[in-house]
Amino acid sequence: MPLLPQVIIFIYFPDNDRRSIHYPLLITRVFSMLWNPPFTCMGPSQLRAKYDRCQAVHLSLVVSSLSECAPGFELTADGVCIDFDECKEFPEYPSDPVCGENAVCVNTNGSFRCMCEDGFETSRRKQSFESDEGETCIDIPECEREKGLCEKHGEYAECHNSVPFYSCICKMGFITSSGLEILVDDDKCIDLNECQHENICGPNTSCVNTPGSHHCECKKGFALSSDQTTSEGAAEICKDVCEIDKTICGNGTCHPGKDGHVCACHAGSSNYGNKRSRCVELNCEVFTNALNQQESDPYVTSVLRMLKGSCLNLSESETPTSLDGEEILERLLSMIDRLLSGGTVLDKKQVSFILSLVESSLGLIAPFMSKNRTQVSKAHTELELLLFKGPGFPQGPATLLTKHAKLQMQWETAAGKNSTYPGFTALILLSYSTLENSTNRSFSGINVTKEISLQMNSKVVTVKVSNPDTAALQVPVTLTFNHLQRTDKANDSICVYWDSEADGGSWSTDGCDTLHSGANYTLCSCKHLSSFAVLMALHDIEDPYEMKVFTWTGCAVVAGLLHYFYLAAFCWMCLEGIQLFRMVVLVFNISFQTVRMMAVGYGVPAVIVAISALVHSGGYGTEKNCWLNLEGSFRWSFFGPVCFIITVNIFFFFVTVCKLAQKFSSLNPDLDNLHKIKAFTITAVAQLCVLGTTWIFGCFQFGDGPSAMSYVFTILNSLQGVLLFVMHCLLYKPVRDEYGKIFSRFSTPQKKYSEFTSSQSSKAQTSKSTQNTGESGI
Repeated sequence: MPLLPQVIIFIYFPDNDRRSIHYPLLITRVFSMLWNPPFTCMGPSQLRAKYDRCQAVHLSLVVSSLSECAPGFELTADGVCIDFDECKEFPEYPSDPVCGENAVCVNTNGSFRCMCEDGFETSRRKQSFESDEGETCIDIPECEREKGLCEKHGEYAECHNSVPFYSCICKMGFITSSGLEILVDDDKCIDLNECQHENICGPNTSCVNTPGSHHCECKKGFALSSDQTTSEGAAEICKDVCEIDKTICGNGTCHPGKDGHVCACHAGSSNYGNKRSRCVELNCEVFTNALNQQESDPYVTSVLRMLKGSCLNLSESETPTSLDGEEILERLLSMIDRLLSGGTVLDKKQVSFILSLVESSLGLIAPFMSKNRTQVSKAHTELELLLFKGPGFPQGPATLLTKHAKLQMQWETAAGKNSTYPGFTALILLSYSTLENSTNRSFSGINVTKEISLQMNSKVVTVKVSNPDTAALQVPVTLTFNHLQRTDKANDSICVYWDSEADGGSWSTDGCDTLHSGANYTLCSCKHLSSFAVLMALHDIEDPYEMKVFTWTGCAVVAGLLHYFYLAAFCWMCLEGIQLFRMVVLVFNISFQTVRMMAVGYGVPAVIVAISALVHSGGYGTEKNCWLNLEGSFRWSFFGPVCFIITVNIFFFFVTVCKLAQKFSSLNPDLDNLHKIKAFTITAVAQLCVLGTTWIFGCFQFGDGPSAMSYVFTILNSLQGVLLFVMHCLLYKPVRDEYGKIFSRFSTPQKKYSEFTSSQSSKAQTSKSTQNTGESGI
């Protein structure tokens, strides 16, 4: 059996010798040479002789195989692999470090790593990285990553990020208490007073130091050309306000003054006693017109004269005296209470006049109120007033509240534009307790269908502000009204305002929207100011078709019968006038035949009704009333005959009265003058009513609302039937006798005492009948 060679390699390295052997490579090559040697070894007999030679060859092969070193190592001259130092500087690349800027190279056995310097890190927030990862070291943003690093130095300190690390410094306008640029230890930031420097603001200015800064303010009577109130340095110069703003006094002339500019108002304008405020136009004509229309009530007249005098004092006097706002307001509200307390329903023109007068008066009184908030409650009025005085504009929301309404608006809206700002801002909400009764029929400015009827459902309120331009507000005002009656439908409420130019005065919806409506309140939004209210829309109940047919048919029949009976009544009045004319003027004591009177009294109306029904059958009955349709010319089927009969009877009446006046003395010679006048007056008035001439007042009713003619017409004609009964029954002896006979049947007959008594009664009755032969039938 052949003996395999055995190779034992001993390599000794001193402790201070940095060498390395790639052991896996070495072992692989050794085994390769052992199994595939490049030489031939002798047999056993030659082994000993050749042993030394085989050993030398194998060792030489092994050593020769170690001429290539692993990555990160280099081969020395004596054939040993030692670590390669990648971190050493290469002469050929002196400006290109191995790890880049802000990093340090750290060599390791067979490799190396890059370490970021203090205050730096990689984009992945790592301190070390391999060179082949493509990372670089960037500054750590300590101020962003950690909040409150400089809190110990106070609120005016701020963190400043530097490269590397960070520092605490003071904000602009502050310095450190130690005088250093950077805060250290327990330093604090204190304010730097910039106003200590001379000429920092320039002429006609005052320096005002603020925490961390300063600004320059113009002295009184001066301003900046840029319309700014302050500046930060001497770059802008303060000039006289009279030169900069030619409109600063409005309708007045600007003059420089010791404490600022002074505005001298022109005639017809006023700045309400504030000499530095803008002059605005003041209209006193409304008070003059009010005095011309109101002369009956001495108290109202005195208040109007006081208001007119106050207005003229402000608009025409060079040195107007101050007014007592509280006293004038008290008298104004008392005057309104006096106008509304009588219970009289005002017409729409009177309502327009009162509302216009109140708005003008409140604008005159407001700047002279001594309190910022005023609340007054009277029997028929309730008022709340907010007042702001000063050159600046007030800002923010404002709310006014009364028992029946609430107003919400912005102070900027009430103040208006700078070009018309009078130096004060006033907001006024005035509520009336009974004015809705006078405006409950003024709906001509609202377009609604016939099925809807409108009704007032809130109190009337007036909103007044100092802004003279309130026709088109940029920010609408909000009004909340409490309902007078509970509403079941949300869309039944309509927000309206009083338009005095529409048909003399009417409610209108232009510019007002209903934002929300509940059962007990309505929220309105309006883009202008005036007097406002809420209307309730009443919808008719829809009946079934069958019920409508019965209603239309029955209503048409009733309307036709009413038409006939009314015409019949007027025809009989005409016959009464004709008979009176024949008896008094023509001196005929002959009555018409009954057949002819019946034919005229009942036949003529029947002919008129028949012709009207044939020509326009739909004219009888409307959706609202069982009467004639007043639209179109169908009304003249009743109005024409009535006007003709009234005209004829008025003619007969005047002719008859003239004849009676001429013959009254001869007809009643036994009466004195006083009794003659009394009897003649009673006769004339009675005949006036009997002939139906009082119906003439119905022709003079104009407009939608009730008028004086309506009351006169109603009172006189409602008593016409009573007067006919008195004239033709109670004062007519034959009728009285017939009533006596009827009543005697129900009473106990009296006992006849003697034939003499009966005989005398018969003679007396015969004589009396003879005397009454010529008694008139009227």
